Amino acid sequence: MLQTVLQTYGFQKDSLRVAPFGNGLINHTWKVTAANSEYILQRINHTIFKKPGRIEHNIKLIADYLKLHHPGYKFVVPLTTFDGNQMIYLKSEGYFRLFPFVEGSHSKEVVEAPEQAYEAALQFGRLTRMLAEFDVDKLQITIPHFHDLTLRFRQFLKALQKGNEQRISEAVELIKFLKIHSDIVTEYERIKHHSEFRQRVTHHDTKISNVLFDTNGKSICVIDLDTVMPGYFISDVGDMMRTYLSPVSEEESDFTKIEVRNDFYQAIVSGYCKEMKDELTETERDYFLFAGKYMIYMQALRFFTDHINNDIYYGAKYPGQNFIRAKNQVVLLQCLLEKEKALTKLKCN
Repeated sequence: MLQTVLQTYGFQKDSLRVAPFGNGLINHTWKVTAANSEYILQRINHTIFKKPGRIEHNIKLIADYLKLHHPGYKFVVPLTTFDGNQMIYLKSEGYFRLFPFVEGSHSKEVVEAPEQAYEAALQFGRLTRMLAEFDVDKLQITIPHFHDLTLRFRQFLKALQKGNEQRISEAVELIKFLKIHSDIVTEYERIKHHSEFRQRVTHHDTKISNVLFDTNGKSICVIDLDTVMPGYFISDVGDMMRTYLSPVSEEESDFTKIEVRNDFYQAIVSGYCKEMKDELTETERDYFLFAGKYMIYMQALRFFTDHINNDIYYGAKYPGQNFIRAKNQVVLLQCLLEKEKALTKLKCN
């Protein structure tokens, strides 16, 4: 199957080495070695991205804009086949695309130091700044309502009415916490109707593994552009806070290990605002910490909703995994709220 895909790019079977690559949970990825060149091959998960053509549309538009207005910016785009397409489709297997491997680059699975958080935030801010004059309305939506907190809260309430009664009865305190903090949803609704907030070209998946680093630990560029869509800055900043601030991931069941590290927060502020401070309005800068509350709260809702819906979306590798994830995110949110007053003093300026 993979050989069939690669032949559409002109590769001969005998000259190739193909091996699984990375730990991505959505798309399947392989590293391809051909003679002295290396590539990244991906199969797009079309159960998540139901219209993969929209991804190709967005990447082409952005690549053309950057080539014209910012030709020195590193933007990794898929190679084209003999037919001039960035994707190929195999009826039994789905959609594939091939990227050049960025020489001398590597990615990280975990943020180990504030300097890495700074470099990542710098790159995500730079992508949005480079596209500040791009007509965001030209982009197509690749995952509808991806970061729509209002929808996620409605889904949570619906699951409480129709979900697994036993699981609901075992989570009284968690449910109470999520309801008490529904003011985060109210604030999000205000943002959507606030004239000082604008939609920009937003990555929407700012985990550290979506940044490439060089051998000196400096960031090169961002990758995994499938979720690039119109969005608010709080999506990118919030996802960085959710995944960079704590030394442990959402899978950690020992909640005593969860904390919000002030120096990592400062690194996110400094890196992102180095690029975006002149693009953000004063009101948006005042909502910088809210981005973390928004994203962490939304992910807690999503994990818990899936738990009481019998794990139909994320699945579960062991009983109660999504319940653990939800409680993990609730603890992280509590840690952020406890430090809110102190962290708010770290301004985006």
